[in-house]
Amino acid sequence: MPGPGPHMMYTLGTGQALMSISNARFSPHHCLTYSINAFFGPDIGSFTEWLASTLGLGRVLGSSVESWIHDPFYYILILGFPFSLLYSWVSKLLLRKGFLDSISGVPLTKRQCFLLVAAGSLSHFFLDHLFEENGHSSMYTWILSTGWWKGRAPINPDAVVVISLLCTFLLGGFVYINRVKPLKALKKKSYQSARLILVVASLYCLWCASQIYLVSPRRPAVGEEADLGVLVFLAVYFFIPHWLCVLSMNSVDSHGTEVLLL
Repeated sequence: MPGPGPHMMYTLGTGQALMSISNARFSPHHCLTYSINAFFGPDIGSFTEWLASTLGLGRVLGSSVESWIHDPFYYILILGFPFSLLYSWVSKLLLRKGFLDSISGVPLTKRQCFLLVAAGSLSHFFLDHLFEENGHSSMYTWILSTGWWKGRAPINPDAVVVISLLCTFLLGGFVYINRVKPLKALKKKSYQSARLILVVASLYCLWCASQIYLVSPRRPAVGEEADLGVLVFLAVYFFIPHWLCVLSMNSVDSHGTEVLLL
């Protein structure tokens, strides 16, 4: 599975991008907290297992802890709240001592830290699920299972019609929402576009799931493509973490201007 380098570079890179486009509402404190939880967060279980065996406490104790902590959701449920207290305190300390600039001049709140802990955990498994266990992880296996690998996939007319309608609605709706209309706020357009994508993605997934799990015998939902697995994976491990990062942003930018967050 990926080591410390890829986890840190992936999250520090995306964090730096968020810092640049958010006018510092996503501060270095956000970026550091997000990256630490993506790099070391869920791997605390593995470290505990190693430490327990090294100190002679037995691998059973360490393994029991590791199986609970090295999980994208259990990590949030078990350590999310205590770590949010810890990182909020550390943020105040770093700011007071002048070790790390927050741009806006305020430390992270407990709510912001909890969102960043959750984002870091999910981002950690974005890489782990793709690049661990020699490509045979349970998540990656499930993603591939939503595709069609029994020879060349037959072309079903109803699948062509449904997918064509959904994609046409998505593109047409996006153009309609973002048409030239000066009185319409950009933030409102962004919100409506996001809602449109969410609705179409949900309908797309429902279509794929119905063809895979409800129709007997099973039919290829979108030719040979594993679209259901890919969409679910991207939603949980890519889009939701970055959405959580956006929610954790400060409401005041580097110029002291208050910004309404989505």
